Amino acid sequence: MTNKEKVILGVIGADCHAVGNKILNHALTAAGYEVINLGVLVPQEEFVNAAIETDAKAILVASLYGHGEIDCRGLRDRCREAGIEDILLYVGGNLVVGKSDFTEVEKKFLAMGYDKVYAPGTLPEQVLADLKEDLK
Repeated sequence: MTNKEKVILGVIGADCHAVGNKILNHALTAAGYEVINLGVLVPQEEFVNAAIETDAKAILVASLYGHGEIDCRGLRDRCREAGIEDILLYVGGNLVVGKSDFTEVEKKFLAMGYDKVYAPGTLPEQVLADLKEDLK
């Protein structure tokens, strides 16, 4: 099945929360994607390198420990520098510390170059629907 769309999945930075990663991995695989799951504690460089090596169409980043704003900043720039500026970038989870209006969180991450930003508790079906639409 070499014609499956490849996607990179991982939990960025110093975050070691794995449950959501496993759930999303299962959902993406069941939907027919070839998932390159980098696991937890993933530096930005690994996301970019994996996307280049596998010719992936999307990078899906999770952050659950609240430091996503720090860990995720600059990933779009790294993609541009590596020549994959058009790759889809999705991010989701508990992206900031404390209670914040998600609309404001979303604005921050969209401004950082992410194509989609998901609130805590977003179901995998939403990610799958967006990915299908964005990869058309």
